[in-house]
Amino acid sequence: MEIAVLGGGHGCYAAAADLSEQGHSIRLWRRDAAALKPVLDSSTIYLKDDHGESAVIIDQVTTDIGEAVKGAELILIPSPATAQLDIARALAPHLQDGQVVYLPPGTFGSYIMSEAVRQLGCTANVSWAETGTLPWLARKHGPNTVAITMRATRLPTGVYPARNADHAMQVIGQAFPCIEPCEDALSGALMNAGPIIHPPLIMMNAAPLQHFPEWDIHNEGTQPAVRTVTTKLDNERIAIREAIGYQAAHFPLSDHYENDQWMYGDSHKKLVDSGDWREHIDLHTHRYMIEDTVMGLALLASAADWVGCDAPVAKGLLAIAGGILGKDLRQGERTLGALGLDKLSVEEMRQMLLQGKSA
Repeated sequence: MEIAVLGGGHGCYAAAADLSEQGHSIRLWRRDAAALKPVLDSSTIYLKDDHGESAVIIDQVTTDIGEAVKGAELILIPSPATAQLDIARALAPHLQDGQVVYLPPGTFGSYIMSEAVRQLGCTANVSWAETGTLPWLARKHGPNTVAITMRATRLPTGVYPARNADHAMQVIGQAFPCIEPCEDALSGALMNAGPIIHPPLIMMNAAPLQHFPEWDIHNEGTQPAVRTVTTKLDNERIAIREAIGYQAAHFPLSDHYENDQWMYGDSHKKLVDSGDWREHIDLHTHRYMIEDTVMGLALLASAADWVGCDAPVAKGLLAIAGGILGKDLRQGERTLGALGLDKLSVEEMRQMLLQGKSA
């Protein structure tokens, strides 16, 4: 299958290498030509995983987004949610009928990117989809080297508009056979693990993160008190999903620590043993704060207000994050209020997510 991979982060390089190895034709786009140069010059990404290290040839490496997406059946964007609007603006003139854009994960980016390209005059019938996690636990080990610790075994996926779900799931399934359908894009967004696992880890480890040059929030930072808060936050997420009317499976995060039923299977020990997550985390700039907290946790808290659910842990962590950043995060850009969706009833929301937003 022809797949465009957009971005230059850990997940983007993992996607390009892993999907190339599976036999797909990959076009890798990155806007930063200087950072892309080692891959651009060699058309090669070095992949490290359980099988050792291999040199993977990427069919096309480019800084021209139009060249990357022309004719691609699947457009994969494993980039942070903070980059979605810029990518949407760059994509808008090039999208074609029938293409599927997949955000792993999305933070409700499937709706937001669709609206952005529509407002720029794009009329292509495109399906947008998002899942609950990046399909790879991965870290770059150099400018053209990526290490994959784990591959996802289950990817709960919602599509916007949901009326296109059959087509989108068929296309995505060719690259990711482990996808599982969610009701719609908001259901997919509320599967996002980042806003559940990362805010407690960074807020409750704020002192060691600022004291030590490197700290592993998944090893030393994952102590019983942190796990307890994470579980309560995840229970709030599940309660919000149930109040909206979304059905199980809700992928409780406790499975990540306790068994092999979560999105990566039995992964926590491998994640810790890899050592790749012993890192410096700047509480003002790291994506765990600016993406998972400022965007994802704020979305979750706003969904709680919208559907009338009590969510003290989500709101408390959001308040602490706002205190660190010096801003009120309750009206952030990914809240339902900021998106103009908080006045919809549950049924109106369901219909909008099914049919898509009319002009």
